[in-house]
Amino acid sequence: MALATMFAAVQLGWIPPSQARVAAFTAIVATVPLQTLACVLGLLTRDPVAATGMGVLSGTWAVIGLTTLTSPPGAVSAGLGVLLLTAGLALLVPSAAAVGSKLVPAAVMGLASVRFLVTGGYELTNAAGWKAAAGWVGLALAVLAIYAALALELEGGQKRTILPVGRRGAGAAAMGGVDPNPADLAREAGVAHSCEKVGGRPC
Repeated sequence: MALATMFAAVQLGWIPPSQARVAAFTAIVATVPLQTLACVLGLLTRDPVAATGMGVLSGTWAVIGLTTLTSPPGAVSAGLGVLLLTAGLALLVPSAAAVGSKLVPAAVMGLASVRFLVTGGYELTNAAGWKAAAGWVGLALAVLAIYAALALELEGGQKRTILPVGRRGAGAAAMGGVDPNPADLAREAGVAHSCEKVGGRPC
């Protein structure tokens, strides 16, 4: 949230380009470690949406931060632009997957995808229109991320929905206290299967 706001403020001219280093440090020191941890936790809990989304975000923000630190203030980079376009497309995968369970988190990843795509357009063209659009999309992303974080924190603390996050399907069932089907758990990735003899033949 803070990171999206910082870079948006630079792109909209509210903060001089020389202060973009603060945004770069915010990405490297505050955002990347937390998103990397979220990616690892997503892998450990077999949550491919969180793992993929946080992995793409952490890696991309790390490159953005390092590029901003090592480039002259206000400079653009075609290489960074290509990376941002690629990362934006990659984020569409977990965003589409999350639509079936939680709409608001899916929207956050979807808007982050748009943010990367538009910023990539600016890095490739150095056009003022792309730069302004990237800034405004960044602010919209910050607002949506704040809402999502607040809604999920309230939900976790109160054990019920306070602000809607658009839970559907398995996400709604989990919030409603419905126990998962053991047969579904047995088919999840990483679950070992036991083999028994059936009718004297190996299964």
